[in-house]
Amino acid sequence: MSVLPDDQIAKPAFEPSSKMFVGGRWLDSRDGETLAVFNPSTGRQIATIPNAGYADVDLAVKSAQQALDSGPWGRMPARERGLLIRKLSDLIEKNRIEFAQLEALDNGKPFAAANAYDVAKTIEWFEYFSGWPTKMNGQVIPADSPSKMIYTTRQPVGVVGQIIPWNFPLMMAAWKLAPALAAGCTVVLKPAEETPLSALLLGRLVQEAGFPDGVVNILTGAGEKTGVAMVSHPGIAKIAFTGSTSIGKSIMAGSAPFLRRLTLELGGNSPNILLDDIDVESVVAQLADAAFANHGQNCCAGTRLFVPRALEREVSERLGDIARRIKVGPGMDPASDMGPLISNLQKQRVQVLVADSADRGAKIVFGGGTPADQAEGYFFEPTVISNVDDDMPIVREEIFGPVITVLPYDTFDEVVTRANATEYGLAAGIWTRDLNLAHETAAKIRAGTVWINTYNETSPAVPFGGFGHSGYGREHGEAVLDHYTEIKSVWVNMDPSVKTKGNQA
Repeated sequence: MSVLPDDQIAKPAFEPSSKMFVGGRWLDSRDGETLAVFNPSTGRQIATIPNAGYADVDLAVKSAQQALDSGPWGRMPARERGLLIRKLSDLIEKNRIEFAQLEALDNGKPFAAANAYDVAKTIEWFEYFSGWPTKMNGQVIPADSPSKMIYTTRQPVGVVGQIIPWNFPLMMAAWKLAPALAAGCTVVLKPAEETPLSALLLGRLVQEAGFPDGVVNILTGAGEKTGVAMVSHPGIAKIAFTGSTSIGKSIMAGSAPFLRRLTLELGGNSPNILLDDIDVESVVAQLADAAFANHGQNCCAGTRLFVPRALEREVSERLGDIARRIKVGPGMDPASDMGPLISNLQKQRVQVLVADSADRGAKIVFGGGTPADQAEGYFFEPTVISNVDDDMPIVREEIFGPVITVLPYDTFDEVVTRANATEYGLAAGIWTRDLNLAHETAAKIRAGTVWINTYNETSPAVPFGGFGHSGYGREHGEAVLDHYTEIKSVWVNMDPSVKTKGNQA
């Protein structure tokens, strides 16, 4: 599969992008329906993918169940399962340039960023979870009699449906696939319809690594068709979803009749709190990156920046200077620091929120529109807004664009209360040299992740998830394996007085 820069490509030069991966085969959808994939840097079509329906989901689920029940996967020793996952990691490393190209083409993120972060993190995730299959132990529990034994084992929950978003297409696939495979589950994975290409290449490498047919199935299609079919299928034992809170709620409702397991990593509206003992110049670049990283299309984006009132002007102007220097351009352009938003719809949503804030009296320090040199595509300037208040929609809602709002505060108790005044609770940042105060603040903030004097750091070993409308359950580390395994308790009576027919006197 070879990929050319966008100015040399009329349609994809690689085959798996036009089919989906089910039961070890590359297939069209049963009804023949397809979807177009676009490059957000140009707005031009770059691929056509199947739009899977219920019949396709049913085939994938049956293939996954067969691989678990009667195929070699269900009988495979833990060590061999770990070696397969590690081999997949090595193959991703071998193909990392192609993966970075695909992320730049259908997501729009700069190629260099995709290579250095998204692909690197994907490799790290599979490496980490390749070590877990041999370490998921049960335990022996003391019994009330020497003739009894009680022990527990872990077994996979079964066929897992995984639905991932478009903001980190490859990395989100790794977040979902790696722990599920480590736990011994089989998977039906649905990438976002906007960004399916890297997941399809991953399917090819799953084959190359030697995973048995049906262990990993990759279905492409629209959420309202393919996603709904997955949620309504009774053969899926668990769904792991990353995406918007509204869709997360619909998945919960659709899963209720099956009482299936769910993990939901949903939206965020993260506070980033600058305390008054910090030197602004030393951290302002990190404050900007907290909001602008990945074009602001990040559920953890630190878009609500709380600063002491005396520092509001300085912080706003310094952030504006940083935003002014960011080069916005196509993902395949080596000069680009920031790519486009994923779609024209997303761009319009961000534009509406920014314009509404200006109408309500906010000051656009920098940005707020389309870069003058980017007529094509879905580009939006990195934007800094001051003179905002907590009741504005741009402060209350998840923006999912390169926007940072600067909110002044007067007291410590006030800023903690305002930081928590949101239905979300995914992440937060705290900047201070007083570590006692940092720990006190972290304890009071309602969020699943709190960064102190850093931001946007992740590790496959560290649990990640949210409070409130940011979802429930945890990704990563040992915690995520609890969601992919069932604990079975076994009681054994070893009393010799219990005889079988063969040893009766």
